[in-house]
Amino acid sequence: MYEKGRSRVSAPKIEALFLALLVRSGEIVSSTQLIEEIWGDNPPRRASAALHVYISQLRKFLQYEVASPSVIVTRVPGYVLELNGSELDYHIFEGLVGEGRTQAREGHHEPSAAAFQAAVGMLPGGSLSRYGKGSISGSFHHYLDEMRLECLEALAKARLELGHQRQLIGWLRGLITEYPLHEPLYALLMQSMYRAGRRADALATYHTLRDTLGSELGLDPCRALYELHQEILLSETTLDTYAAA
Repeated sequence: MYEKGRSRVSAPKIEALFLALLVRSGEIVSSTQLIEEIWGDNPPRRASAALHVYISQLRKFLQYEVASPSVIVTRVPGYVLELNGSELDYHIFEGLVGEGRTQAREGHHEPSAAAFQAAVGMLPGGSLSRYGKGSISGSFHHYLDEMRLECLEALAKARLELGHQRQLIGWLRGLITEYPLHEPLYALLMQSMYRAGRRADALATYHTLRDTLGSELGLDPCRALYELHQEILLSETTLDTYAAA
């Protein structure tokens, strides 16, 4: 959410309204869309009137509470949030992700890890579903969840390249509990275990994944996971290069 100093929006319905306008900043968001964001499929009879009140309250918040240069402009068929130089947290977040990707491509693992760690630290804890009930907030929630997973995966890769395999094992196990069907996390855990001298645990992790995918989806692990399992099973030198540190 938009926050400056100690001032912030706290009323749930205005939070939902603000989030929708922030996500679509610079674009017209129709009154119909905003009503959906606030009340979902069950708007009150006087939803349009209530929306006008919430818009007025949000305008006052931006003007007086946080002295923001952002303004909400009425434009048919709804409203548009004009940032006018304001910087949103998720723009900073996207900049950190871009920096992390660039550093990773260039093989600079320490600054890559730092950028992805900072990006993860900016994401809100828990579900964003409380901030809205419509398609705008729902899509944004899914976007942030996907970006969080990408950042965590990239962070693990960078830390693995830096030789932090022992420290990664417990952390990756926790992530797998959260994302039990995400195969790349299993691959990273298997590599971390193998490089930490825990070959048997790495092989057992593959079998855990195979059992999970089989019971949940009726699928086998992807070919890349199968090949990694075979490399570990045969103790290929490509993995031995990263012996336990």
